[in-house]
Amino acid sequence: MEMKLELIMVPVTDVDVAKAFYEKVGFVVDHDQTVSDEVRFVQLTPPGSACSIAIGRGLTEMAPGSLDNLQMVIADADATHADLTGRGVEVSDVQDLAWSRFVGFDDPDGNRWALQQLPDWSAGAGA
Repeated sequence: MEMKLELIMVPVTDVDVAKAFYEKVGFVVDHDQTVSDEVRFVQLTPPGSACSIAIGRGLTEMAPGSLDNLQMVIADADATHADLTGRGVEVSDVQDLAWSRFVGFDDPDGNRWALQQLPDWSAGAGA
C-alpha cells in the first residue's frame, strides 16, 4: 500500500499577504479559487516538490501561525540562504549540526519552516 503526502494546510490570517510571501520564497501558485464568501483555496508548490501547501479562508480550524517546523530538503544550505536573502526573505543563519545543516524562516503569521541540507552520508539511505 502506498500513501503519498500531497497537501498540507497552512493557517494564515491574510491570504493575499501569505500568497505574496510564499511566491517571494519561490513557491508556484497552482490554484487560487474563491468558492464562496466563506471559502478561498490557494494551492502553492515549492520548487521541485511533490507536496503542496494550501492557504485560504474556510480551510482549517488551526490558528494562524500554529504550524511549527514544517521541513523541506534542500541541496545546499548556503546557496539557499543566499537565494532567499536575495529575494528579500528574512532567514536564519545556517546552522551546522552533527546530523545536518539547516536554514529557517517564518511566514508572516509565524508558521515556521526548516530547510534541511542532508549530510553526504545520507545519500546511501535513499536521500
